[in-house]
Amino acid sequence: MITVNNIVKKYRTDEVETTALNKVTLSVNKEDFIAVMGPSGCGKSTLLNVLGLIDTYDEGEYKFLGKTTSNLNERGRTALRKGNIGFVFQNFNLIDEINVFENIELPLLYLKITKKERTALVEKIMERMDIAHRSKHFPQQLSGGQQQRVSIARAVVANPQLILADEPTGNLDSKNSQDVMNVLKGLNNSGTSIVMVTHSHEDAKYAKNIVNLFDGMIVD
Repeated sequence: MITVNNIVKKYRTDEVETTALNKVTLSVNKEDFIAVMGPSGCGKSTLLNVLGLIDTYDEGEYKFLGKTTSNLNERGRTALRKGNIGFVFQNFNLIDEINVFENIELPLLYLKITKKERTALVEKIMERMDIAHRSKHFPQQLSGGQQQRVSIARAVVANPQLILADEPTGNLDSKNSQDVMNVLKGLNNSGTSIVMVTHSHEDAKYAKNIVNLFDGMIVD
């Protein structure tokens, strides 16, 4: 699914050049659940952005679903990402002005499916995430755990092959963190591949493999 070979990513200002990823090599196969760990500033979120086709890279090769990504422009990256990758964020990243149903429906609006099909998909995932009774509520009316369930539902409603999760329990208490991780583990058991950035050793225990990143380099 994912093949990363010697990826280098640098950020430049007029005076400073910073290497965020330094010859990173990584493979993600179908049904993998990989936790990426490391100290703050080591490049974890940068790696997730590259994998998610949000950010570009300077050197190396990244293939997603067999397609080389180095020569893709922004439109090409968006087309490859659409329907294939779902994102889960620490801060939930929900839109306050629309309700739970509408937040979850958002990724489907960019796919060529009917309103009836969209409604069926949203209702199905809300039931699975145990948030169907909150469909008309707005994000500010939900608990943190419920908001993260909505975020996960939005990430998976289009049945993507890959979920990228950036500190998905970072704003949650212990009970809600366990609930969210059980949801992600269940999705992985159903065949969805997951790459998760985390500081939490407890969260990392849910993964099948752990990758350690230091100063932009993967170390064993």
